[in-house]
Amino acid sequence: MTKAAITGWGSALPDKVLTNADFAARLDTTDEWIVERTGMRERHVGGTTRGLAIEAGQAALRRAGLGGADIDLVIVASTTPDQTLPAVSATVHERLGCRGGAFDVNAACAGFTYSLVLADSLIATGARRALVIGSDTLSRITDYEDRATAILFGDGAGAVVVEGGARDDLILAYDLGADGTAAPLLFAELGGYIEMDGREIFRRAVRAEVDSIGKVFAAAGCHAEDIALFVPHQANVRIIEAVNERVGIPMERTVVVLDRIGNTSAGSIPFGLCAAVEAGRVDEGDLVLLSGFGAGMTWASTIIRWGRRGVA
Repeated sequence: MTKAAITGWGSALPDKVLTNADFAARLDTTDEWIVERTGMRERHVGGTTRGLAIEAGQAALRRAGLGGADIDLVIVASTTPDQTLPAVSATVHERLGCRGGAFDVNAACAGFTYSLVLADSLIATGARRALVIGSDTLSRITDYEDRATAILFGDGAGAVVVEGGARDDLILAYDLGADGTAAPLLFAELGGYIEMDGREIFRRAVRAEVDSIGKVFAAAGCHAEDIALFVPHQANVRIIEAVNERVGIPMERTVVVLDRIGNTSAGSIPFGLCAAVEAGRVDEGDLVLLSGFGAGMTWASTIIRWGRRGVA
């Protein structure tokens, strides 16, 4: 069974920025109210899901020192494709000049972690290199007259290159889950806007994420103090703080980027991971915890070992 490692990473954001002041000028809200309840100060909007995915993918390939032809699997996690068909991944595959297969994963905000687990599994059974991307443009399905949701969402993407041939396992443990009974709490009908029961989503998200993290700790045989960095889904700083308190990970070992990007759904965790790596917060061999939740309700957690260790 071939072992894998992350060898490249990259992210992308649209140029246009919406600040809390922009919302305060047109909705019944204030900067203080938004920051207190969400931790968000600004978010980027615009572009296309495929365009952001391509930009993030190109950056990840450059970091890995590879070209598109070196990739034999493309997975794009997204809940906001630009077209009903073809898949976002097909366009990314063509534009980057990749080989092999390509497919999309829609597990909402948990989609990138789902996709990373899939890529690792496929490399273990024969794929050589995979490009895994989370990309979403939630601004297209956000009602900017709805104060409860307008302030939350942004657009963005993050990507990683996963290569086979490593000395150590990339994924030490993972937990994937879904609870369809929670679907009415967060949804968008075709052609409609996001609708959300924020209070109940908060409650269920904390419970699901804490339980999921507990499962991967047990499966990997490790504890909170073994985790060098926690990259949670960037939905709400209060959710992050509540999860951290329950699982015992301090905020100083946690990535928080939602203050400048908002909730970018499947782009959230890979963007946060890229930001942390670029800031020098991860060293070779460190254990990194990724965990998040999304509409469905879906959730996913995984513990990965960072570094190229042994990759030729």
